[in-house]
Amino acid sequence: MNLLEIGIPTVPLRGMVVYPNIVIHLDIGRDKSIKAVEAAMNEDRILAVVTQKDDAVDAPTVHDLAQMGTLVKIKQMLRLPGGIVRVLVEGITRIRVMNITSMDPYYVGDYERVASEFEDDVELEAYRRLVQSKFGEWAEEAKSVTDEGVTRVMELRDPCELADQVAFLLPINNLKRQELLEELSVARRLNMIVGILNMELQISDLENSINNQVRQSMEKAQKEYFLREKIRVIHDELGDKGDPEEEAEELRVKLKALNLSEDVHTRIDKEISRYSRMPQLMPEATILRNYLDWVLALPWNELTEDRLDIKEAHAMLDADHYGLEKVKKRILEFLAVRKLTGKNSGSILCLVGPPGVGKTSLATSIAKSMNRKFIRASLGGVRDEAEIRGHRRTYIGALPGRMIQGLKNVGTKNPVFLLDEIDKLASDYKGDPSSALLEVLDPEQNSTFSDHFIEVPFDFSEVFWITTANVASNIPGPLLDRMEIIELSSYMEEEKLEIAKRYLTPKQIKKNGLEDYKVKLSDAVLRKVISEYTREAGVRTLEKTIAKICRKIAFKVVEEGGDAPKVTTKNLHEFLGAPIFVDQEREKKPQVGYVNGLAWTSVGGVVLPCEATTMNGTGKLALTGSLGKVMQESGQAAMSYIRHNAKALKIEEDFYKKLDIHVHLPEGATPKDGPSAGITMTLAMVSILTNRKVRSDIAMTGEITLRGRVLPIGGLKEKLLAALSHGIKEVLIPKGNEKDIAELPDIVKEGLIITPVKTMDEVLAKALV
Repeated sequence: MNLLEIGIPTVPLRGMVVYPNIVIHLDIGRDKSIKAVEAAMNEDRILAVVTQKDDAVDAPTVHDLAQMGTLVKIKQMLRLPGGIVRVLVEGITRIRVMNITSMDPYYVGDYERVASEFEDDVELEAYRRLVQSKFGEWAEEAKSVTDEGVTRVMELRDPCELADQVAFLLPINNLKRQELLEELSVARRLNMIVGILNMELQISDLENSINNQVRQSMEKAQKEYFLREKIRVIHDELGDKGDPEEEAEELRVKLKALNLSEDVHTRIDKEISRYSRMPQLMPEATILRNYLDWVLALPWNELTEDRLDIKEAHAMLDADHYGLEKVKKRILEFLAVRKLTGKNSGSILCLVGPPGVGKTSLATSIAKSMNRKFIRASLGGVRDEAEIRGHRRTYIGALPGRMIQGLKNVGTKNPVFLLDEIDKLASDYKGDPSSALLEVLDPEQNSTFSDHFIEVPFDFSEVFWITTANVASNIPGPLLDRMEIIELSSYMEEEKLEIAKRYLTPKQIKKNGLEDYKVKLSDAVLRKVISEYTREAGVRTLEKTIAKICRKIAFKVVEEGGDAPKVTTKNLHEFLGAPIFVDQEREKKPQVGYVNGLAWTSVGGVVLPCEATTMNGTGKLALTGSLGKVMQESGQAAMSYIRHNAKALKIEEDFYKKLDIHVHLPEGATPKDGPSAGITMTLAMVSILTNRKVRSDIAMTGEITLRGRVLPIGGLKEKLLAALSHGIKEVLIPKGNEKDIAELPDIVKEGLIITPVKTMDEVLAKALV
């Protein structure tokens, strides 16, 4: 009977398999795996290691693990920089996975020790000799195994240990390694290894054949090279080409002018010397010359002088952007610190907000106010690490990364560098760009940033880094930790009106050649454009719409001659067509099972009606309207709350046995997700089950717990603006969001009754008629 191992700390492995009797280093990075190692160290140092079926799974379950692993003993544990733990382990025995009993705070499993099956001794001895013979041939050809490793294999007499040792040394994929681990018959295991060794020997023979062909081809190339060199010497004798030493001297003059550190100067000077000795017709000479041109063109010590006049900078920011006081204040604080210390504050600003609120243009204004050069690099869809770190210069067409390219283009090492759309970075087999950005944005590391193409440290510490994103939650955690988040919320209608009057309309009138025609768009016209043609969080579509009006005016001026036609609210449709957005008429009277919810979207807040109805049935709950997983779970939580409190709510306690409930959020084609509709769905279901009407002039937002508590939500300002524009009188918000009321615009606080609530009971008392 096999021995059981109960409650063993477990580490799921990615990309490797551990065998019994093998000593190997494991680098552990996942938090749960590190805790499992620490738990094993505190006990008997015994650990279970099991290979994952799919390396991409970050939180594997028992179904994601192979059916067999290895019981190991930890011999040594070492903590490395970056939160990595390196452990030296020795395989003890094969184990079969019975069950993963716990996944928090680390994996714990139950296992069954599995013994290898030994068949005929004569057959095993034959296999042992054959494996050692084939392994010796392969090791001599491959030269990838040390002499000590070969000796150790040749001295083994235990066929089981021999099979595991050779399997560990062979260059095979993980699927094949796992097959060898799971094969209990020693004879069959050795048979599989003989097959692998035979295939490796065939591959080695083929490689030798290819190498011979390449050698012959190189001999031909060397002959051609010799002839070309003779031609070069003839040209030199005729004076057709300058002396390579003169060219190298010119490069050294440029190098000396850069005033680099001794280490960097020495390394570049060596490359110049190598270039001067290299025949010009060699392909590598072109690559090396391209490298030297890049290195010598970089602004190693070029700085622009900062404008640190706070009042002047404030005036310039106000001239370019309306509102955004919080952001402007943070920029002025940065300038103040710079003025007092003479150094960068080390902060990386991340402007987070919906599209069109002015994130990119604000970064341009920051550069202008500081008298710095401006660089913009869009990171949307970037999935190649070489975009950040550059390519190795051995590749054809190799270039430095975007950071080095940007600094070379502006010719200074202290520009304002905008990394646009950082939340849309991607990763694939070419690497993870977000990980490469860590060194760029970390103030402790970026003074010695190493680009793969440049290969010498470059100082990025003088750069003022600004990043932008639409949603902060999509930014990788380590990157987010290095940045200071500044939220740019949606514009209110009054703010959009002022922006249109001060900036957008004059800009488009000038752009479309209408400066001499006294074109004017009244406040009433702009308000109608904002409310009926451009519902958005920012002003990008608003500017496009104003541009469309100006183009129509320009066309009529050219076609008909005379003065420009006047644009009014009555003839606006002649320029823009029928209104795009028409407000749905709000329910004027209280309704049963109809509740006004509030939601946040990437383009601002919206009023989200929620409808509920009942039918004879068996207690099914239907949730429709393109709801995401979180919102569906909110509906389930609401149902559980109602069933638990049925008696207090004066609902028949067995209602769920006789009725089906259908909850629907209109505009079913629009995806919706998030927990903030929890109290809205709960109220709709309570209303339909008690046949009590819900006030039509009230709206609400908040997450609900099973006990009826109302939890805080995000996007409060946008949601309240939507309620205000929809004619809502009172809004129920979570008590936890009460602190946010102080930061709301006066127009919201004056136009709405904002009532904080802690429990669902308060919601029912306020909303039900």
